[in-house]
Amino acid sequence: MLKTIKKYIHVKILRRKYYRMGNCLGCGKCCKKIYVKTSRHVIQEEKEFEKLKFLHRFYTYLTVVDKDETGLVFSCSNLDETTNLCKIHKHRPSICRRYPQEELFIMGGELTKDCGYKMIPIISFSEILGKVVNSG
Repeated sequence: MLKTIKKYIHVKILRRKYYRMGNCLGCGKCCKKIYVKTSRHVIQEEKEFEKLKFLHRFYTYLTVVDKDETGLVFSCSNLDETTNLCKIHKHRPSICRRYPQEELFIMGGELTKDCGYKMIPIISFSEILGKVVNSG
């Protein structure tokens, strides 16, 4: 019953297509390749990023390390390079607490193979019924 309620909340209320499963293994890779997305797009220019630093403290922790076809790539200064642990873990921003989010996949991102998290697709009853009807 609890699983049914959870699925209903994810699919109908939150409009999610994936469940986040697993735990952080502390590899730090997610803190070394970060994309910043506004409500409209992924940040492409450093000038635009500089403006964001005034909106939320989280952006002041980020340093541009690369640029690819998706946009600017950032690294977080709060990652301890020796231990791969967050220096401000207890006080980390909500974006870090919610990682990984479904939006990562919408942007074309993916989890590393050794990440402790997995994103499991939520398959609706109608999709399963359609597969069963079409296969039989």
